[in-house]
Amino acid sequence: MNMRFTADFAAYRKRAPSHAARPRPRERALRERALRERALREPSAPWYYRDMKTPLIAPSVLSADFADMGPALALVERAGAPWLHLDVMDGRFVPNLTFGPKMVADLRKRSGLFFDVHLMTVEPESLVDPFVAAGADAITFHLEASIHAHRLTQRIRDAGKLAGVSIVPSTPVAALAELLPYVDLVLVMSVNPGFGGQSMIPSSLDKLELLKAERERRGLSYMIEIDGGIHGGNAREAIARGADALVMGSAFFGAADPAALVREALS
Repeated sequence: MNMRFTADFAAYRKRAPSHAARPRPRERALRERALRERALREPSAPWYYRDMKTPLIAPSVLSADFADMGPALALVERAGAPWLHLDVMDGRFVPNLTFGPKMVADLRKRSGLFFDVHLMTVEPESLVDPFVAAGADAITFHLEASIHAHRLTQRIRDAGKLAGVSIVPSTPVAALAELLPYVDLVLVMSVNPGFGGQSMIPSSLDKLELLKAERERRGLSYMIEIDGGIHGGNAREAIARGADALVMGSAFFGAADPAALVREALS
């Protein structure tokens, strides 16, 4: 990936002490996490999203086999996707239940991927600390679920994580105006959240253009992410309209060749 953060992280990795014995998977994962967190804290290292030139794919584990997550992680890594999207659903904000912090903590022990946690829950402020402790790298909450959204973004950033805000299809981009200077990521839901495998709502692409134009007009640096119904047939259009990160669930895990899907979507 052509991103400054990737270069910074790679540089820190090279500085790590070498060992004659190859580390075991858990030790390697913990070392990767420590290096990643150090890179994020380094004052002289520019935030990678400010210099981002190449969009990325974030496979969503919502479409993976929950009873066999190890191979799912390996599949994402082999496909060259740097992010893992983790949809947390509470059965209240959305009509479905998925998993909690323990799942993220268990996956964190086995992977050095960037963990993109999406809280589709009511009262997201009650879940920030558990997911920070579990190993999330970015935590995104829904504008519709938070009264004190500005305070929540500050809290996430103070914990050393990227702060994201998401809007459902019925919420206009204009509702984000006051919050945009304080977030690292804006996630546009292009389906009504709760279930995978839905078709993208076409008007969601207009929101990408609005967010891109507003970012340029105000000199901001948030990433623009889209989630819902993204596949090889519409990924390029989403990127052209302004998306920096594309969440793929069923399209990725159902692909005959996920690596080829990622390459074609980003080409």
